[in-house]
Amino acid sequence: MTAVSEAPEQVRPATLAEICAVACARAWEGDGEILASPITLIPTIGARLARATTDPDLLLSDGEARLVAGIWAVGEPPPAIEGWLPFRTVFDVVDSGRRHVMMGPVQLDRFGNANLSAIGDYDRPKRALLGMRGAPGNTANHATSYWVGRHSPRVFVEKVDVVCGIGYDRAAAAGPTALRYLDLRRVVTNLAVLDFGGPDHAMRLVSTHPGVSVAEVVEATGFELAHAEDVVTTPLPTDAELALIREVIDPKGLREREVKPR
Repeated sequence: MTAVSEAPEQVRPATLAEICAVACARAWEGDGEILASPITLIPTIGARLARATTDPDLLLSDGEARLVAGIWAVGEPPPAIEGWLPFRTVFDVVDSGRRHVMMGPVQLDRFGNANLSAIGDYDRPKRALLGMRGAPGNTANHATSYWVGRHSPRVFVEKVDVVCGIGYDRAAAAGPTALRYLDLRRVVTNLAVLDFGGPDHAMRLVSTHPGVSVAEVVEATGFELAHAEDVVTTPLPTDAELALIREVIDPKGLREREVKPR
């Protein structure tokens, strides 16, 4: 009797949350031995995935005062401590430029000026938010990227209400020294991946996620968005990347709460 071999199990198609997490991971690709500082869940998955795949030298913290070895699950204690990074030392890392942060802005304009402080007039705002936080020092000293979970004209605005993170137009106005240190890398959203490769460092559409058209991204952006004639589709996660996300980094599937299917 001839044995019948079982067909290999099909890998479930990537979800939007997983596509976004992998796009975040690729923002750190090639960074080498620097401190990766992801803010919120999807960038956190991305940073851990980047260290597990393309950038094993990335430094990751436990969010408190320690550098952590290995790759571990979201919400679980890290497997091993490999270094000490108290808050006072973070400022030395920031000042040295050996850091790449991914923040979540409330507003972002075409040149990368970011607001996470207040909506409306600063003296009497409609909404008071987080405050300046580390955005001024981050953007002035080291690489900065952004994650936006809901791409809309309310986030991508012609002019931010409060400048927390500096953009390319303001850096240019401040002089060559300020512009020399500004390094805005990527903007990942639930619709697309963008960078600042447009005219005069204006925001530019790099890729749209599967099933998203260029017209949808343009309509969801509150300023004129530069883009090529043929915008590519955001690459899908590999089977290996999906296995790491699903089985190691986020086995509880928390990512699906942060990015809803379209």
